[in-house]
Amino acid sequence: MRFERNKYSYLILIARQKNNSMEELTLTTPALLFSAISLIMLAYTNRFLAYAAVVRNLHDKYLETMDDTLIDQNKNLTLRLNLTRYMQIFGITSLLLCVLTMFLIYIDNHVLAVWIFGVALLLLIISLGLQIREIQISVYALRIHISDIEEHLKKGSKTYRKSDSKKKEDSKI
Repeated sequence: MRFERNKYSYLILIARQKNNSMEELTLTTPALLFSAISLIMLAYTNRFLAYAAVVRNLHDKYLETMDDTLIDQNKNLTLRLNLTRYMQIFGITSLLLCVLTMFLIYIDNHVLAVWIFGVALLLLIISLGLQIREIQISVYALRIHISDIEEHLKKGSKTYRKSDSKKKEDSKI
């Protein structure tokens, strides 16, 4: 009986030690986010550069045509650019806080490191949430363009069908 009690006590002690080691924040934990945040920042930068090109083209087109519908597109792009800017700010701040977390772990200030790392994770979550919102706006804008194209194609196909049927009637005569 004593052996069984000691055996279970030993197993409980090992389980507690494993749980404690899982709760520790080590230098590798925030370092794991570096590659993820770097890839996210690359995607955000590419998106920003694409918007810059679209804005330049829209500007040139507006100067040529002075079309008021381009103003609505400009408002949409302004919103998307602001979202992208905030995504980048939150992502970069998250990366900086991960570096600060590693420094705090290095100087043995684990309590503050855990809190700072938690804030870094929250900022990354906010950045990704803004990305989702920006994607929704982009998809909505693209759907408008697609529906315009589909309308134009429908009008074009009706015109084609009428002219095609006239040609067939003319060929019968």
